[in-house]
Amino acid sequence: MALAAGVAFTALVALAPPVSARVFDPETFTLSNGMQVVVVTNRRAPVVSHMVWYKVGSADEPRGKSGIAHYLEHLMFKGTDELKPGEFSRTVARNGGRDNAFTSYDYTAYFENIARDRLELVMKMEADRMADLRLTEEVALPERAVVMEERRQRTGNNPGARLWEMMNSALFIHHPYGTPIIGWMNEIEQLTYKDALDFYKTWYAPNNAMLVVAGDITAAELKPLAEKTFGKIPARKVPERVRVDEPPTEGARRVSLTDPQVRQPSWQRLWKAPSYAEAGEKPDAYALQVLQTIMGGGATSRLYRTLVVEQKVAASASMWYSPTALDLGTLGLGASPMPGVELAKVESAMEAEVARLLKDGVTAEEVETAKTRLRREAVFARDSLQGPAEAFGYALATGQTVEDVEAWPDRIGKVTVEQVNAAAKAVLSQQDHVTGVLLPDPNAPATGPVAAAPVGPPPTSAGDHRR
Repeated sequence: MALAAGVAFTALVALAPPVSARVFDPETFTLSNGMQVVVVTNRRAPVVSHMVWYKVGSADEPRGKSGIAHYLEHLMFKGTDELKPGEFSRTVARNGGRDNAFTSYDYTAYFENIARDRLELVMKMEADRMADLRLTEEVALPERAVVMEERRQRTGNNPGARLWEMMNSALFIHHPYGTPIIGWMNEIEQLTYKDALDFYKTWYAPNNAMLVVAGDITAAELKPLAEKTFGKIPARKVPERVRVDEPPTEGARRVSLTDPQVRQPSWQRLWKAPSYAEAGEKPDAYALQVLQTIMGGGATSRLYRTLVVEQKVAASASMWYSPTALDLGTLGLGASPMPGVELAKVESAMEAEVARLLKDGVTAEEVETAKTRLRREAVFARDSLQGPAEAFGYALATGQTVEDVEAWPDRIGKVTVEQVNAAAKAVLSQQDHVTGVLLPDPNAPATGPVAAAPVGPPPTSAGDHRR
């Protein structure tokens, strides 16, 4: 299923403007059954993006049932009393729309982008499968095989994905973020449709879901439709999301993977870091986002200028930060060497830059430039149809509020040099990081498949039903 990087959706959340700017200017209401609704009006075209978010993901799975959240996501397209298997997507396509879904550690989301006059149709169908999913072994078993093949294609045959999986497992030694969203193969192959139904009946309730609609509609126009469709579904008792705490870890860990598909080596390092939800209104997460922009924000960033332009030891160099999580976030560094340059030299250069950062800090000019750049990006947030719907969905599913999203530029604007330097030291001075190295096989033939060495955050979601 399609994989999305944490940085992508972090950026969407980050683009939310202050209330006074009236860029998103959302309207909200709550149905009588507890389902929260957010509406972002955009009259540029007669289309809407309709998204249903469930506050449950792979990190909420029962132990030993990894992959069940993602498996259920697949099975949600397999029919109800009203819809035959596959009919949901065929109906959306027949009406000129596009639909899909994705699962992450903390949420599962389903969306349809469609003409405004077809909105009630997709709302009826989405409400139908929220309340009336029908599964049999006959339809579920072939879909489990699809999921297993997806894992083979996206992970088993991808050395970069396998490296990330090993790195995450080493970074989170106890927390479920260390288990891949798609699940471990030996557990996926044991999943049953009854497992999926149990998970569905436990978590898929309107009072554990959010409806976010962006496009050619207002809250006043949407509310009668929401009450007519989702509002008829009774609330159910939903368990608390109980997560184990990640224990303190000692010592650096290193993962090395050699694969004949790899032609260009790469180097990455991951740290656990505060998330938006964990930090609350404290400046930690916002300061780290400013730091990420200074250190890894494109061709003008410190890492790119130093390692790529000046020292010419790396073909690429970056820092990323993923704060949108219900629990811990992650911060990472990555680089790929220039041809002929030893990977160890790139690693040394990267470590030297981190040491310089921790010793000398960032400058006031760098902080102000980064804040200006981040806040300017908010101007373009509303140009996207689905972007605002995703921004609110990601945030609300991971412990934030509408107000948190709208206050983002104000909080970024208040970040100081001292806060950025303190946040950098709090994360990057810790020695419990995980380093990942992806290497070519020296014995591999000169021709054959080529795998690009990934430099970026590990995938944080899975989902694709366009088949």
